[in-house]
Amino acid sequence: MNVDLARIQFAFTSINHFFFVPVTIGLAILTALLQTAWHRSRREEYLRLTRFFGTLLVINIAIGVVTGIVQEFEFGMNWGAYSRLVGNIFGAPLAMEGLAAFFLESTFLGLWLFGWDRLSPRVHLATIWLVALGSMLSAAFILAANSWMQHPVGYVMSGGKPVLNDIWAVFTNPVFVWGYAKVIFAALTTGAVVMLAISAWQLRHGGDLGVFSRSARMALIVLVPAIMFTMLIGDELGVIEGRYQPMKIAAAEAQWTTCQPCSFSLFQIGGGNNDHTPTQIIEVPHLLSLLATNHWNGKVIGLTPLQQQYSQQFGPGNYVPNVFIQYWGMRTMAYLGALTLLISLWGLWAIYRKTLVTSRVFLWVAVWAAVLPFLMNTAGWLLTESGRQPWIVQGIMLTRNGISPTVSVTWLWISLIGFVLLYGTLGTVEFLLMLRYSRKQVPPPRAPADADTPVPAIQY
Repeated sequence: MNVDLARIQFAFTSINHFFFVPVTIGLAILTALLQTAWHRSRREEYLRLTRFFGTLLVINIAIGVVTGIVQEFEFGMNWGAYSRLVGNIFGAPLAMEGLAAFFLESTFLGLWLFGWDRLSPRVHLATIWLVALGSMLSAAFILAANSWMQHPVGYVMSGGKPVLNDIWAVFTNPVFVWGYAKVIFAALTTGAVVMLAISAWQLRHGGDLGVFSRSARMALIVLVPAIMFTMLIGDELGVIEGRYQPMKIAAAEAQWTTCQPCSFSLFQIGGGNNDHTPTQIIEVPHLLSLLATNHWNGKVIGLTPLQQQYSQQFGPGNYVPNVFIQYWGMRTMAYLGALTLLISLWGLWAIYRKTLVTSRVFLWVAVWAAVLPFLMNTAGWLLTESGRQPWIVQGIMLTRNGISPTVSVTWLWISLIGFVLLYGTLGTVEFLLMLRYSRKQVPPPRAPADADTPVPAIQY
């Protein structure tokens, strides 16, 4: 019971925190692009957009930092056995994130906020790019630690414990390299969709056409390659995971028997952990082989033979993850990704036809498309983390062995309820603040006489 509650608690806090991470990275890059456009062209519209979306970026960073702190304490309080076993490895990239990336991001965010009238234009522009760099570095260090849990590398066993002997191997881990690339492009996708949705709402409700048509175009120009690279890199990441975590890939297709070549079902009925004969609907021949191996007739080992192999290798136990989550997590991510791509191509077509600001149907769709990247990101997180189960560190430590021996069910219930209330409040505050400021009109252009007056960093 305590293991399940600890897992639910960590999943809840992680998912809620991960709502903010892609928005922060994506909006930081897009805000930097807007300020770069203003710096190069001196067009007032780009300055106004920089201030407008910079306000939303600051709100998101503030709430995101608060929601992320809790997880550091969960490692020590709920997962003490795990921390004692691999803390010497897992803690290294986390320490780098705190000492390097977080301080880089927070320091230059402060300089960007208060440096408009104090720093030279070039230096001030550099500060927002360093904020974006800091956010990307934070994601890199955290993902390096997570990727080591997925595919441990760069260590030797000493006294029954893994000891890090090659930090470079951790940062060249194939799971990290491809996973990090996917996270960055997914963040760009998220930021671009959010910017597009806000711009579309403004265009539908009387916002400044000259301003928000530019942000809508920029969002679409970034979104199309971002979502395409996200999907392509995700395909290659599937091959990497098929090599190092074959159980995860087999579960994503509910493939209980070994196949060669392997089809990919668009839908199925059944196929959970207690149903080994699902009814697959609309099978695409060879597609699973391509996704899992990059070969037309690639072989995918089924869940049943993998379970037998793991039982012989690691001892008796159930090594099959939650098949329902894996199967539908993969399809939610893939189908919504395809839908996002279609919407973005529709937007580019509207730009080409010069109907972007007049197409009420597209603008309505673009507003509601804001929910898509959050569903995709959550589905991808569930696919990655649930697919590793029952391992907390693949092949080294089972999740049930990572729990703190003294943590009680009562305390877990109390803290879980507390986190639900806290995160619910923070999420509501974030949503209302983002909604309020995204619906405000951008400040009017400065009068010529005021051209040299200080420019506030964010909009009030």
